[in-house]
Amino acid sequence: MCILSDAEISSFVASGTLIRENYSPDSLTPNGYDLRVEAVSVSGNLPLKRAEIPPMTWFAVTTMEVLQMPEDICAQLWIRSSYARKGVIASFGKVDAGFHGTLTLTAFNASQKRILISSEERFVQIVFERLSTRPLKGYGERSGNYQGQKGLTMEPLNSVKQVRDDI
Repeated sequence: MCILSDAEISSFVASGTLIRENYSPDSLTPNGYDLRVEAVSVSGNLPLKRAEIPPMTWFAVTTMEVLQMPEDICAQLWIRSSYARKGVIASFGKVDAGFHGTLTLTAFNASQKRILISSEERFVQIVFERLSTRPLKGYGERSGNYQGQKGLTMEPLNSVKQVRDDI
């Protein structure tokens, strides 16, 4: 496995893969890209462009960027240290090879202070990794539960409609 550099990420984006929509050169890092917040939902409420997260509260964000993962690239997600330093904790899975759509990410404000989160803030870093071989089946063929999602999506697309307001 090999982590993609900023030069490789830029090349992929220029060809229409990795980040298909809402790419921002300012979010590029030497070995990744900072995904930005599109909307925030606090404790399952309708998503907003700006929200205050009370202490000890679960919340979800959806990304502005629409991903278009090639069949031979997956990704890791890491909470940005600026949020970790405020007391936000989160656990993320891999972004599978072949996935396309926005991401819905959940986190928890473990601090004793309210945290303000607004649209367009950089929230997590995505680090792209090249697979050593192509998978036998990509995300869409394996499960594809969230394939093509747009906006805040809390349940698999094949079982429930997306939760989203017109933001």
